[in-house]
Amino acid sequence: MSVLSVRQIRFRYLTLYGLRWLPSGLMIPVMILLMQERGLSLPQIGLVATAQGLVVLVLELPTGGLADALGRRPLLAVAWTVNLGSLALFAVADSFALFFLAGALQGVYRALDSGPLESWYVDATLAADPAAEYERGLGYAGTVIGVSIAAGALLSGGLIALGPVGPVSALTGPVLVALVLQVVALAALLALLAEVRPARGAAALRTSVAEVPRMVGQAIGLLRRSRVLLALVAVELFWGFGMFTFESLLPVRLAEVVGDADRAAALLGPASSVAWLANAAGAAATPLLLRWLGAAPSAALLRILQGVTVVGMGVFAGPVGVLVAYLACYTVHGASNPLHMGLLHRQVDGPYRTSVISLNSMMAQPAGALGAVVLGTVAGAAGVSTAMLVGAVVLAMAAPLYLPAWRAGRAATGAGGGAATGERVPSVGPAAPVAAPATSTADPVAPPTGPTADLPVSGTR
Repeated sequence: MSVLSVRQIRFRYLTLYGLRWLPSGLMIPVMILLMQERGLSLPQIGLVATAQGLVVLVLELPTGGLADALGRRPLLAVAWTVNLGSLALFAVADSFALFFLAGALQGVYRALDSGPLESWYVDATLAADPAAEYERGLGYAGTVIGVSIAAGALLSGGLIALGPVGPVSALTGPVLVALVLQVVALAALLALLAEVRPARGAAALRTSVAEVPRMVGQAIGLLRRSRVLLALVAVELFWGFGMFTFESLLPVRLAEVVGDADRAAALLGPASSVAWLANAAGAAATPLLLRWLGAAPSAALLRILQGVTVVGMGVFAGPVGVLVAYLACYTVHGASNPLHMGLLHRQVDGPYRTSVISLNSMMAQPAGALGAVVLGTVAGAAGVSTAMLVGAVVLAMAAPLYLPAWRAGRAATGAGGGAATGERVPSVGPAAPVAAPATSTADPVAPPTGPTADLPVSGTR
């Protein structure tokens, strides 16, 4: 077997990342409408979304530990198979109970899927070249997410415009296409993600499952030992709370300034596709930000800028101003995620990487729920604009939490650490070597020329 190069690893990572998000783009425009078409009320649809969120909250950290103990490839294979089942059930569901089960399966999928692919990419890159700047690939991944979701949404809209095909309704067509694309993604995963694991079989599985509590405990222990890591994870609390402003309050705000809910919905459809492209453009700017200010200062500045864009959505009087601020917000959002995740990855080595990513992701779940309750209450009592201003302040309040990483990075540079970006947690284990399949003999990617949602697309991180 030949060893994968950094460029080969990045190519495979981005290919799989795009295939992972394309079905999500197809589902976004039709998910709520299909449930309504089949008789669910809005409160019932809310419960379906709650089922997903609760399952993710419960399983996020244990599944992260399982990925680190068992291996990223098998866990991703299980996750994407579960998603196949969720999409198949969603395509035929005709009752609240079946949609609720589909939502719960989607939660299992998202919990299993959260982190392993990204962790594989980082560990594989460092195994190929310990000095590699994997932040570049994380930035490319943000671009891939935006383009994939936008493309999926446009394809979904085209399928809906075709109308019903035989017994398949217009809203069901995109779900079936998403199902086919998920099969393609699973096949690509098995072909492209090469991982060397020390043991296989039932005994290895039992040992890996038994290791999960220790892996989770060790990941939590890293937070206690590293003030940089603790501060970075805490950013997610403010981010999760504030994202309610531009994900859920924006449609209400747009309807206010337009004066008609139907017209606002018509504007928001194409605006959402453009917003994901803006998200991709922001992610593409990550290498420039790294060279200009560095990771931690750029991430802190973007937290403040995102707060400013939300203020714009809350105070501009016309639809053009609100939508421009909305697109600016998604541009900042796209640039923020690769910087944040790059800083996070710098704080931990191989065996606990996915667990730490799961810890980071898990923080957004209760914060997002709290943001929905608090900002929804403020919007009802004092108006949507006031709620957006409150959310903007909370988003900007996360900026100082990047200071520990910035200070530690400066100290490391001054001590000869070169491009260090923050305090590094002592290595807890070597990264596993990554081998290519025997048929992989050529570098399939050219030198890069440019530079991270399911139900709902909340916090695509």
